[in-house]
Amino acid sequence: MPTSVVIRHPTPADEREFIAKARRSRALHHLWTKPPTTRAQFRRFLDDARDERRRTWLVCLRGRGEIAGVINLSEIVLGSFRSAYLGYYAFAGFERRGLMRAGLKAVVRHSFHTERLHRLEANIQPTNRASRALAKSCGFVKEGYSRRYLKIGGRWRDHERWAIVAS
Repeated sequence: MPTSVVIRHPTPADEREFIAKARRSRALHHLWTKPPTTRAQFRRFLDDARDERRRTWLVCLRGRGEIAGVINLSEIVLGSFRSAYLGYYAFAGFERRGLMRAGLKAVVRHSFHTERLHRLEANIQPTNRASRALAKSCGFVKEGYSRRYLKIGGRWRDHERWAIVAS
């Protein structure tokens, strides 16, 4: 049984811990994402988190408060679409422990019940087995394939499109 987690929004007080963990996680993240590793980048991260079309959560260990990972919703569209894109990453040392699964399930519940969204979509590089397994374990279904979808590490990369819809 994984350590239970809580999800919460980031604050300026998280800067030091977050940046240190992002720096230690470069080898883990380098193919998939680029979390903030400087004070200026972290401040932009916080500014982005305040955008009305985004939601950002830190996945933290219950009781200890230590940050284990990040989950973002972006490009939130309401009206008849009620959808958002989903992104996530664990910090080094917290992967493969079930923590992100618990955090992602909490974010999905919150998104469908509190935010009243209907659909969440995660675009995942085909070689990112851990991310695909996480999405699948949380009820996401592979819907398609997008060639040269996102530019990461200076290259346009293919992605699989995974989604979950509210029941």
